[in-house]
Amino acid sequence: MLAQRHEINLQLLKIADALLLAGAFWFAHFLRYHDMIVMDGLVEIDEFPKFLWMVAIIAPFAPFLLELQGFYGHPQEKSTWRGMQQIASAGVWLFVLLGAAVIFFRVTVPSRSVLILFAMLAPGVLLARERLSRWLYWRSVREGSIIENVLMAGELASMQALAEGFSPQQKMEIRVVEMVDLQAHPVEALVDALHRHSVGRVVLAFSRMDLDRVQHAIEACEVEGVEAWLSTEFIATSIAKPSFASLGRRPMLVFRTTPEISWALFFKNLIDRCGAAVGLILLSPFLLIIAAAVRLTSPGPALFRQQRAGLHGRPFEMWKFRTMCQDAEHRKAVLSHLNEMSGPVFKVSDDPRITPLGRILRKFSIDEFPQLVNVLRGDMSLVGPRPLPVDEVKRFERMVHRRRLSMKPGLTCLWQIRGRSKVRNFDEWVKMDLEYIDHWSLFLDFYILARTVPTVAFGVGAK
Repeated sequence: MLAQRHEINLQLLKIADALLLAGAFWFAHFLRYHDMIVMDGLVEIDEFPKFLWMVAIIAPFAPFLLELQGFYGHPQEKSTWRGMQQIASAGVWLFVLLGAAVIFFRVTVPSRSVLILFAMLAPGVLLARERLSRWLYWRSVREGSIIENVLMAGELASMQALAEGFSPQQKMEIRVVEMVDLQAHPVEALVDALHRHSVGRVVLAFSRMDLDRVQHAIEACEVEGVEAWLSTEFIATSIAKPSFASLGRRPMLVFRTTPEISWALFFKNLIDRCGAAVGLILLSPFLLIIAAAVRLTSPGPALFRQQRAGLHGRPFEMWKFRTMCQDAEHRKAVLSHLNEMSGPVFKVSDDPRITPLGRILRKFSIDEFPQLVNVLRGDMSLVGPRPLPVDEVKRFERMVHRRRLSMKPGLTCLWQIRGRSKVRNFDEWVKMDLEYIDHWSLFLDFYILARTVPTVAFGVGAK
């Protein structure tokens, strides 16, 4: 089957790239070690074993970072320039990993010139491998060795629409040998077609659910020993993506509007926990000074604790530095007529409850730093929709507002870098949160974190 073949090829390409990059690093060391590169001021460098820790990072992580940039998409649908951009983006993050290893594990870089040579060799090696893969693919297309014969069955209009929607790659790799209209013919016609054609896959396409007909068609494929692929067109969704799972030994068709559990989500959680731990350690003296300043400048505790809505609305206790007077919650009702935010959220620009120190802390988001504890505990993420108080969530006016709770809340998100308090419409806020959820990737998280630093440092959009 093409799907399995593509998955196997993808894993083989990752292994090949890991080996090629390891070889490129060795060759860079070879050139430098034997003084085959003419550069002024060169000194002798260590032998290759001293560099093995770098190879141990490059070989496994480089293919993963390349995949995150979309490097392993179909080569026929990508330009060389696009491939170079993806390699460059992955290279930046790879050098960030190497830098993190130097800082946290206190290892030394034996020679920067070897890294420079490797950075010059690696793109050429990867692009050459991709060029070779493209040439082998086209040769397979010409020879017909990758073409798969497929039988389609179901409603004629649905089958035709599905076939017309094939991507250019799929049109080159899939040959529809026959379409069996199961509305006009019994399932036996499908069995006869299976006997006429040597196919390993039947694609079933229906515009509306006909359980008996679908069941009989799948049973016929089961008896014949061929795969049955069922189109989910009969279930109309605009955002949710279908996948399969099992529950109680029964197959389940799952529709998700949030990212599926993956290595990327695993790394997101790992980065959250490690980032929060490192942040708390590095900022601990500063946090103690801020806590003392809050206590000394206004009566009340240094920390403000409130029940916020977490993942799927599950309540958790969120921590912040207190920026308001001690009786702020009791005075909220009196100030309700000053609310500047549409919807269930309460925002006032010149809130009289805010202390002088609190205004400074809010302007530069310093009051949010204790939430690193919430990130470390797993209640929050570094990047995600901002958590709202439980009572505000209960007043959501539209069902779509609830979907912002489908990902773990975060310290920062698109709202933080696109205006913060300048955003007065709650629907616009939710729209940005849903944009983040629908297009989530590790790269998007890094982009938001990078944009958050100058936004917070200069107090852009804060009040």
